[in-house]
Amino acid sequence: MSDRSGIFSGADPFEIARRWLAEAERTEPNDPNAIALSTVDRDGLPNVRMVLLKEIGAAEFVFYTNYESAKGQELQASGKAAFVMHWKTLRRQIRVRGAVSKLDGAEADAYYASRSLKSRLGAWASQQSRPLGSRAELMAAVARQTARHGTNPPRPAFWGGFAIKPIEIEFWADGAFRLHDRFRWRISADSKGWDILRLSP
Repeated sequence: MSDRSGIFSGADPFEIARRWLAEAERTEPNDPNAIALSTVDRDGLPNVRMVLLKEIGAAEFVFYTNYESAKGQELQASGKAAFVMHWKTLRRQIRVRGAVSKLDGAEADAYYASRSLKSRLGAWASQQSRPLGSRAELMAAVARQTARHGTNPPRPAFWGGFAIKPIEIEFWADGAFRLHDRFRWRISADSKGWDILRLSP
């Protein structure tokens, strides 16, 4: 990969992703960690929505949600997901596909505890993805959970994290006249490293 230099340089795709995200945090006006997360339902019909990526680990990408939501159920049923991060200010994107596992232990507890009190209570109150009669119903549910849990609510058993361990990561940067730069990292056949390939724009 003699021409993989500049913003594409490096031997660790997760480090490249962290570097790109850090740049976006300085330029994007809102939610530089937003990802468009794609799942499939039981009929194989795709579903996509925006969620916030909370960590780029040593070998995985992590976000948190309600396990009983549509995405939570679809992730647990298929064990697979894909997402794209797009930064308009940088004219770059990262695409990821891989296997999914739940994070519902100490790591999820720690992240939940770091959230604002209203967000923690909201996690208890919202039956995510299920029908809701009115906003007043939602606010009444928040009031009930506030009375029940006070100022230190525990993490609900139905709420926690998912880790996506990629089999494929693509880094894309805009080029003049749509002659973009694309590099795909794919887990090698022996699962001991990455095969890196430049793709046509």
